[in-house]
Amino acid sequence: MRKIFILVPALFLSLSLFSQQISEETFVINVEVPVRVFKGNLFIDNLSINDFEVFENGLPQKIEAVYLVKKKSIERREEKKRFSPEISRDFYLFFEISEFEPKLGNAVNYFIQNVVAPDDTLTIVTPVKTYKLKSRIFEALPKEKIAAQLKKILRRDALVGSSEYRNTIEDITQLAKSLSSSIQSRGALGSGSGGASIDQLQPQLMTRTLDDFSSSGYENLPLDEQLTRYVDLLAKLKNIRTIEYQKLLEFAKILKDKEGQKYVFIFYQREFVPKVEPKILNQYLSLYQDRPDVIYTVTEIFNFYRREITIDMNQLKQAYADSSISIHFLFITTPQQHISGVLMEEQSEDIFVVFKEMAEATGGFSASAANPASLFQKALEASENYYLLYYSPEGYKKDGKFKEIKVKVKDKDYRVIHRAGYFAN
Repeated sequence: MRKIFILVPALFLSLSLFSQQISEETFVINVEVPVRVFKGNLFIDNLSINDFEVFENGLPQKIEAVYLVKKKSIERREEKKRFSPEISRDFYLFFEISEFEPKLGNAVNYFIQNVVAPDDTLTIVTPVKTYKLKSRIFEALPKEKIAAQLKKILRRDALVGSSEYRNTIEDITQLAKSLSSSIQSRGALGSGSGGASIDQLQPQLMTRTLDDFSSSGYENLPLDEQLTRYVDLLAKLKNIRTIEYQKLLEFAKILKDKEGQKYVFIFYQREFVPKVEPKILNQYLSLYQDRPDVIYTVTEIFNFYRREITIDMNQLKQAYADSSISIHFLFITTPQQHISGVLMEEQSEDIFVVFKEMAEATGGFSASAANPASLFQKALEASENYYLLYYSPEGYKKDGKFKEIKVKVKDKDYRVIHRAGYFAN
């Protein structure tokens, strides 16, 4: 099943039980902002506290300290007020995939061999379940064996967890092929010798379900019943691809309560949905003008073809910015298939937009490529070097409102990325 973020696991929920809830009675707080500064793709590591400007809701703020962090160590510190930055690392790898490919294995190899350390925490979420890597595994097994086990788990879980998704796509493909070919042959038949009139193509009683037919049996159904089956399958696919909005919000809250630097990497494979071409559907409208039920069904199909984002993106972005994590969105551009008689249309943009906006709101990395290993490596390199800025907001009020943060580098045309803000609560 390809429900997005359906697995915000009991493990995450249990973590929140151990998180300390600190009640601020004073109106003096310190805000921590991880900041990454680039010129092109090059991280700029020679900036001082005087090079930065911080604005909250458009008002300039006094920077109390700046720390340059590289991987797991503080390389340089400038302090007007002393802080104790927590730079421990929690990694969360989400694999929103329907099939395992060798280049994903290369990404896992690189991460285990070159990045994660025994004192890091690593949580992996697959289409089936969540796994947390125990630190002692690095003492018990060499890294190549750890990577091999993780790849085996990913391959198995992608196969098992996405089976319903893949089967639905296959059924839609077969039905789309049948609808495309049948309408041309049926539409060409007239009322003359050997022909069948439209009146003869009446539907059978709807006593059968989707499970009663294999994909190879769709062509034996009446055309209007094929259309109904097609709508059912599109609805099924939409349900499988549902974004668990409340789960996303819960996950942001849980991570907010954890100390240290939190890195979320989302691997998402490009999706294509097999479709009956609109011109074919318009032929159905023409052939069945006297059938309101068919007209209604075709209209439903057109509605499924129009995808809309119905979640509150602003609320989601603010929740993840407030959690002070870095989300890195890695979009794997799986190549398009070419199937005769079927329009293979990309259907990734709805979910793509959600993940991309989340990454942007947290100051994370977002990119697309066919090679997930190169994507992962670039994201890791972009995330492992950063500045930690601290400031105390002027006139802070605990009003529960979202405070927008803007960080600039004085007199430089650098690309500066950071979280969008926080809630004053």
